[in-house]
Amino acid sequence: MDFETITAWMNQPIVHIGSTPVTLGGIGAALTIFVVSLVISSTTRRVLASRLGKNPKFSASMIYALNRILHYVIIVFGIVLAAQTIGFNFGTLAVAFGFLGVGIGLGLQNITANFTAGLLLLIERPVSVGDFVNVEGQIGRVTDIGMRATRIRTLDNIVIIVPNSKFADNPVINWSIEDQRVRLHNPVGVAYGSDIATVKNALEGVAKEHPDVLKNPEPEARFRGFGDSSLDFELLYWIDEPRKQFLVQSQINYDIDAAFRRDGVTIPFPQRDLHLKMGDAVDLLAKRKDN
Repeated sequence: MDFETITAWMNQPIVHIGSTPVTLGGIGAALTIFVVSLVISSTTRRVLASRLGKNPKFSASMIYALNRILHYVIIVFGIVLAAQTIGFNFGTLAVAFGFLGVGIGLGLQNITANFTAGLLLLIERPVSVGDFVNVEGQIGRVTDIGMRATRIRTLDNIVIIVPNSKFADNPVINWSIEDQRVRLHNPVGVAYGSDIATVKNALEGVAKEHPDVLKNPEPEARFRGFGDSSLDFELLYWIDEPRKQFLVQSQINYDIDAAFRRDGVTIPFPQRDLHLKMGDAVDLLAKRKDN
């Protein structure tokens, strides 16, 4: 088989999309361009990360965002160039997909929304890789921001895949933006008749002795009010590692119980007073028994 025969065979139309013939040669060239774009993207991102990583002005999250955006730009450019190599143009593509426009729009609207939200996350960076966040009750550290979804590794070492649109449509708690210090609250009730000065000193002393509690701002015990069965207090204190908040709260509760036992402070059970009112029929029955 000579070269001219191979060339003719490669240029033989397989199918027509509109008035555009699709050939094996065009498909092969398009695949080559797409693979080359992947290689260029990988190489460029690796060089960019190496260069910017040496510059203290660029954080790891900023470098990650720039790499992702660059990857998307190169891939989109490669897809457009590959489509044109096959013989497509934007007019042809519009005609080809015009009949499926409504169906594709409805079927891919969630994917489009998630992709757009992912770009906004990378550009605005309200959430970055490494941040400790709470998204609709899912608490953990962000490990990856993809085209469609973001991966969060929880404190139980479970990876949760959250659609990017969740970050745009719902409130997101990000403990890693700006000041990482967070204030924790430990409510506790003590029995009526307890010495409130002793309670205050015990609560604040427990917090001050914990190694993860910050000295400034100082811990503070607040008298919240008079409950149905207890005097209600609340211990407020600050830590600078948000991921430890649940562990520290648990340890503080253990220490509060020990301190109250030591100082003779009682944590009461719920109490209810029940008053019975005797009716006329009961009084009459009691009189008959007496007679």
